[in-house]
Amino acid sequence: MTLVAGVGLLLFNSCSTTDRTVVVPLQIAGATFAGDKACADCHEKITRVFPASPHARLHLENGQLPGQSGCESCHGPGSKHIALGGRGGLEKFIVNPGKDPQACFQCHAEVQTEFHFPQHHPVLEGKMNCVQCHDPHGADILKPAGGLAMSRLNETCAQCHREQTRPFIYEHPALREGCTACHSSHGSINAKMLTAPDSNLCLRCHAQVAGPAASGRIYIGGRDHTSSMAFGSCWTAGCHAAVHGSNIHPILLY
Repeated sequence: MTLVAGVGLLLFNSCSTTDRTVVVPLQIAGATFAGDKACADCHEKITRVFPASPHARLHLENGQLPGQSGCESCHGPGSKHIALGGRGGLEKFIVNPGKDPQACFQCHAEVQTEFHFPQHHPVLEGKMNCVQCHDPHGADILKPAGGLAMSRLNETCAQCHREQTRPFIYEHPALREGCTACHSSHGSINAKMLTAPDSNLCLRCHAQVAGPAASGRIYIGGRDHTSSMAFGSCWTAGCHAAVHGSNIHPILLY
């Protein structure tokens, strides 16, 4: 019993000596860390806007290891990249999160897990990359599409999902809260990456109420939905199928 307790105490002490997750700096064969100032010589536009980026808040002035902060924490040691200058092969000697998400996953491990869900954006398959939706250097981490009709909140999704985000005569108010009010942006166990697989998704906003005198009837929006709810979800029961918006009916009927 004493031996077990001693081993347990040893394990506790060994784990408690580290007060945060240790991230191993990225490595590039034969390259060494050059520091942010070396990057700024060529990437002036990026270094000018980067201080306003959410990623800039992670900068560690006293990082215990080289490459734990600044540009090289995401792009790897830059000496070979810098030595090549304007010549070919630059991409070979620098980590580009736009092509390989592993650099992003070093910090965003929970997002990597979501990409393994049955329904997900195909980032792990190489058909998409993180920077299509995110601007890692800009003040706003969500990359806007620009010039589209939906609110700023949905512009990132609208780059690909134009049919769902086009203007409608009868708008679904949920879109004012953003696409993520109904969809998980990285991955989900539910079809169409929904946050809930059934009418419970809609009932988060459209609360159901009991019928008069506890009749057992279910009313939503002042209408009796008792029988229709037995036929499936709100959008599969042949009713509110135009879930993103409609040009012909105010309650999103086709």
